[in-house]
Amino acid sequence: MFELKFTEEQEMLRQMVREFTNNEVKPVAAKIDSEERIPPELIRKIADLGLLGAAIPTEYGGGGFGEVGYCIIQEEISRGCLSTATFIGAHQSIGMNAIYLGGSEEIKRKYLPPLAEGKMIAAFGLTESKAGSDSFNVRTKAVLDGSEWVINGEKLWITNGSIADVISLFARTERGVTAFVVETKTPGFHAHPPEKKMGIKGSVTNALTFENVRIPKENIIGQEGRGFLIAMKTLDAGRLGLGAACVGSSKEMLELSAKHAKGRVQFDQPISNFQGVQFMLAEMATLIYAMESIVYRTATDYDLGKNISRQSAMVKLFCSESADKIMDYAVQIHGGMGYSRELPIERFYRDSRINKIFEGTNEIQKGIIARDTIKKNGVM
Repeated sequence: MFELKFTEEQEMLRQMVREFTNNEVKPVAAKIDSEERIPPELIRKIADLGLLGAAIPTEYGGGGFGEVGYCIIQEEISRGCLSTATFIGAHQSIGMNAIYLGGSEEIKRKYLPPLAEGKMIAAFGLTESKAGSDSFNVRTKAVLDGSEWVINGEKLWITNGSIADVISLFARTERGVTAFVVETKTPGFHAHPPEKKMGIKGSVTNALTFENVRIPKENIIGQEGRGFLIAMKTLDAGRLGLGAACVGSSKEMLELSAKHAKGRVQFDQPISNFQGVQFMLAEMATLIYAMESIVYRTATDYDLGKNISRQSAMVKLFCSESADKIMDYAVQIHGGMGYSRELPIERFYRDSRINKIFEGTNEIQKGIIARDTIKKNGVM
C-alpha cells in the first residue's frame, strides 16, 4: 500500500524552494509574462541553488534527489510561475535527462556536470511539422561522414530552443531514429525568433534549422536506431514533472480562491457561505488530493526503477485535465477580477492550457493507457 510520506531531506528541499519561489519568483512572475522572457539573473539564482540538476546523481554533478525531489521542485516553482517551471523541465527533465538515460559514460561526464551547474542549458529536439503526435515520423536526417555526423532538417516548438547550449536531438539515420547531442554553437545551427504564445510566454519556444551541422561521431546518445526508445523513456519522466507543475499551480489557485471567497462579501455575507462556491472549492481540493497522490506514487516507482509508461500517461492525462478545471473554477470564484490581469489568476488560466498539449497530447496519452490496459486484460 502506497503511503505519501516525504523524508526530512525532501521536506527541507520543499521549504527551500518554496521560500525561493515566494522571494524570487512570484515578485517577477508578471514581468516574465509581459516581457516574454525569464531574466538571466533569475536563471543564475536557480542554478546556484542546484535546481537545474537536482534529479541527476551526485556523481555527475547533480543533487541526487531523484524524480521525487524533482517533482517537489516543479510543484513549488509552479506556485509562482509556470513559465519558469517549463524552462526547468525542458532543461532537466527531458533535454538533460535524455543524455543521462541513454548516453555513454564519456558523454555523461562531458555534458551532465555543466548542465547540472547551469553553465550550459539544454533543450529536447523531437517535434517537427509532420512529427508532432506522430513522433516516430521524424524527417531530420543524420548521415555519417567519416568521423562526423552531418545533420540536416528542422524542428518546431522547441522549448529553450534559442537559449540552449546543448540539444538532445532526434534524427533519422540508416538504422532508424537516433539520438544525438548537438551543441548550438556548431556552424549551421539556427534558432528562429520565439513563437508568440497564449500562455507560458516567458518560456521561449523556437523553430530550429540544421544545415549541414557537423558533430563528432561520439556525440550519439545510445545506439544508432534506438533513439525513439530513448525519447519515449525520457518523456515518461517529463510527464511526471508536468503533473507536479499541475499540482503546484492548482494548490496556488485553491489557496487564493479560498481566501478570496472568505473576504468577498455579497448579499451581506462572504461568498464562501454559498453552496455553489463551496462545491467548487470542494471539487478543487479533491482533485488536488488525487493529483498529488498519483504524481508522487508514480515518481516513487520511477526512482525504484519500475516501468511507469502507463502510469506516467495517466499522471499527464489526469493532472492536466484536473488543473484545467481548477483554473476555470478559480476564475469563476474571483468573478471579474479573475478575468483581469491585476491578479495572477488570469495568467495561471492561460499558462495551464498547454498542459493538455505538450509532452504528448492527452489523446495520445489515452491511446497509451488503452493499449497497455488491453494488453494486460485490464489488470492494474
